[in-house]
Amino acid sequence: MIDVELFLLGLGGFFWGGLITPFSIRLAQSYRILDLPDARKIHTDQVPRGAGLGLWAGYLLWSLYAVGTTPAVRVIALGATIVFFAGYVDDMRSLSPFLRLGLHLLGSALAVLPLGLPPTTALVCILWGAGVTSAYNLIDGVNGLCLSLFIASSSGLAFLGAVPVGVTLAAMALGVLCWNFPWAQTFLGDGGSTLLGYIFAVHFLTAAAPTLRTVGPHELILLLLLFGGVPVLDTMVAFVRRILRGKSPFYPDKGHLHHRLMRLTGSPFWAVVCLWLMQSAFLAGGIAVYGRLS
Repeated sequence: MIDVELFLLGLGGFFWGGLITPFSIRLAQSYRILDLPDARKIHTDQVPRGAGLGLWAGYLLWSLYAVGTTPAVRVIALGATIVFFAGYVDDMRSLSPFLRLGLHLLGSALAVLPLGLPPTTALVCILWGAGVTSAYNLIDGVNGLCLSLFIASSSGLAFLGAVPVGVTLAAMALGVLCWNFPWAQTFLGDGGSTLLGYIFAVHFLTAAAPTLRTVGPHELILLLLLFGGVPVLDTMVAFVRRILRGKSPFYPDKGHLHHRLMRLTGSPFWAVVCLWLMQSAFLAGGIAVYGRLS
């Protein structure tokens, strides 16, 4: 039997993402919120980067619907707004990476502290939530990649019992993906990519909280690494690589996993497919470990 409510949530999320994106494109063009080509990027034309605006508005609408059964969305929506606007402002004029990191930590803390986790577990989860928020931004270097990884991750939430939010978020991102892949008419921008990282991370922590309260440190780290998946792995490797070269960990380069796969396969499309499969494998492993610990 098809769950009618879930079907309508998914359908509504998909059409919201698909239909609101053209308006965000026009807004970005009007205010010159554009991603300009340079030597580090693969696109050769100016591309509007305001698609995150529609995702943020859609998430707030879903929060109004869900707040009756999921009171935690009150603080999550506040954190999502902080994270989104930090990135959206950064799309227009550069902010200090340390200021953005501080805001990501604040947003993560707002969602994690009410969960009643043990102090050490809560601290680790706050750091992980902020890290995933930034990691989704760093992985957003190829058309469709960030959205594809988010769709896989959001779908994984259903296996943790968070079916409505998982379905809604995945469907909304799929609607936006139609405008971003394989040819990009818009980019997520920093606001959109960090928003996706944040809402996945905090909804995972919220859904998994009963299990996270009881697991040991090794199981906790394993779960967080597996559910963080490709974005977290890529960020960790990038930071280590840059530090070993004597550069800031925030210094941009072309050594990310998607850059390496594009050089290997000669195709951005296949780079996205490979990383989506890798993310799915990480999530499958995480779901299996979570099932044994629950």
